[in-house]
Amino acid sequence: MRVSLQAILMSPNFLFRIERDPVGGAGAYRLNDYELASRLSYFLWSSMPDDELLRAAGRGTLRQPGILEAQVRRMLDDPKAGALADNFAAQWLSLRLLDRRKPDAERFPTVDDELLDAMRRETLMFVTALIREDRSILEVIDGRFTFLNGPLARHYGIKGIDGEEFQRVSLQGDERSGIVTQGSILTLSSYATRTSPVLRGKWVLENLLGTPPPPPPADVPPLEEANLGTAASLRQRLEQHRANPACAACHEQMDPLGFSLENYDAAGRWRTRDGNFDVDSMGTLPDGRTIPGAKGLKDILRSQTGIFTRNLAEKMLTFALGRGLEGTDAAAVEEISRLAAAGDYKFSSLVLGIVKSSPFQMRKGSDGGGHESK
Repeated sequence: MRVSLQAILMSPNFLFRIERDPVGGAGAYRLNDYELASRLSYFLWSSMPDDELLRAAGRGTLRQPGILEAQVRRMLDDPKAGALADNFAAQWLSLRLLDRRKPDAERFPTVDDELLDAMRRETLMFVTALIREDRSILEVIDGRFTFLNGPLARHYGIKGIDGEEFQRVSLQGDERSGIVTQGSILTLSSYATRTSPVLRGKWVLENLLGTPPPPPPADVPPLEEANLGTAASLRQRLEQHRANPACAACHEQMDPLGFSLENYDAAGRWRTRDGNFDVDSMGTLPDGRTIPGAKGLKDILRSQTGIFTRNLAEKMLTFALGRGLEGTDAAAVEEISRLAAAGDYKFSSLVLGIVKSSPFQMRKGSDGGGHESK
């Protein structure tokens, strides 16, 4: 019995989701309904198809537009769709790196593991609400609500929330809205001892706009940190640093975005002073546009709706397929983005665009009719 069980557990048919090529077939072909059901279920639920999805596959009707859309909406309404936030959002936003970016305990004594976990949970609950309530994906940029418990609310300076239970909170003013001013993102894009306009600008370019800057040259000297905050501000040191022509081109793109978030310290708490200096959160882009603080950053991101949507479509399609995108996927990404815009940017319109796309419903066969494991 032990040997039999061992053989089962080691079998590729147990360990992987197998999509078999047609006998003697090569080139692109449509998945069968059971394979489509499996892709759909692992995309939205990170789990195997349920009985209703399997029945639709067994009847051969799953691919019919009305039935496929009904199944997608049913699955997004199911609590199991929380896995899409836990897995996709955690990958997209790099939330799994939060434990490696703990703020320095001496400089931030109130930021412990429980508060970091609350920050992560805030972001995941926010994304889950976008999914379950079928809200606009653009609320990622400036959604006017979040989820807080007592310790996190005190960290943010928001009154009236006590206890360990999370509550939904409507946000007022310009200090907090969307994900870029959430503690998890601000902590992830900082160093342990200080903020980093460079890291924060890079995070925005890479994760929200899909335009990451090139890696820095190998011989670039590090930022001078001696007496930082006393003899010179971080902004002054960065201006000296990017005076190096080898640094200027990339820093002109990243730094203005990061400077707009300088009112938040390395643990995401609001501040107006950094050491002996007033915080200057004004950024100026290479084209001359100014970014007056976090609100200005969100206005800039809102003006780049097409780029943001295309980037999110690329990242979610990558997650749904379990592979990197290729040049042949570009047309599908454009169509998914167009459908999302036509659907008023609702989360379901983005998901439906992905599910109905050729890369999701088809597969490129291998020569000789073999099989591919995912």
